[in-house]
Amino acid sequence: MVKVLFFGRLGDFSENIELKVNCTEIEATPKKIRSLLSEDNVNLGKQLAAAQVLVAVNKVIVGWDYPINDGDELAFLPPVTGG
Repeated sequence: MVKVLFFGRLGDFSENIELKVNCTEIEATPKKIRSLLSEDNVNLGKQLAAAQVLVAVNKVIVGWDYPINDGDELAFLPPVTGG
């Protein structure tokens, strides 16, 4: 299983979403998991599709096609502003 985390405002859109994904059933990448999550929650899907959203696997920023394995942690990171 992959543990899926949503940070910042993305957490507001992820309520009542299954936060674990079984990698043995799909060829898991952040893009594929985003697609599966979007099927269940259109609003979350729109937020995750924003160009500024980053993904991290095991606390390392990766690309959307990075392979994910059982036991990994996938985090969706919203755009951040500073001041």
